[in-house]
Amino acid sequence: MERKIRVLLVDDHTLFRSGIKVLLQRQPDFEVVGEAGDGLEGVKRAKSLQPDVVLLDLHMPGISGREAVQLIVEEAPASRVVMLTVSEDADDLLDTLRAGAQGYLLKNIDADFLIDAVRRAADGEAVMSAQMTAKLMQNVRGAAKAPAAPVAADHDKLSPREREILTFLAKGASNKEIARSLDLAESTVKIHLQGILKKLGMTSRVQAAVYAVEHGLVKGSDPP
Repeated sequence: MERKIRVLLVDDHTLFRSGIKVLLQRQPDFEVVGEAGDGLEGVKRAKSLQPDVVLLDLHMPGISGREAVQLIVEEAPASRVVMLTVSEDADDLLDTLRAGAQGYLLKNIDADFLIDAVRRAADGEAVMSAQMTAKLMQNVRGAAKAPAAPVAADHDKLSPREREILTFLAKGASNKEIARSLDLAESTVKIHLQGILKKLGMTSRVQAAVYAVEHGLVKGSDPP
């Protein structure tokens, strides 16, 4: 029997949580292993359950969504945290991605998009609602036009190929697109990505992309 994707739901609206739980558990490859009604309880549940994916609301009683992401990443490093929120604010998006979120979904997405996004997040892909992808790309374009910020010493640890791949990440390219553009095997791209994350001390490709944007490493304004 194929292993199920174990999901933790963290949202202070009980009715919304119940609806998401019913939706996910209709899928044969999902198991909702726990629920929490605030960020602190979500952190505790993530630590004890070690789920594959945490669907986390942004604005809840107690600790902030950013703080919750940081703590969950520390306490359950193998869990992928995906924000599921009504906030379309670009600062909320960037703050949670910097903190280690694997994705950022708006609550107005349709059911099929959510199901597919959870599956992709469990596989380590970055997932984002279309509106939020556009906001992230606006930041990328702005970074491409602005003077480069001083680059942190961590960047010096990267090989020329890793720096090149990091630039593609910041443009929103998938592993397949990076592989095609650089004439590499997709498996080779994945190995380079692991090296980038390890050297930068990060847990997701999204964090690496944000790092590239903030340090002026984007050399173009459009994805490959």
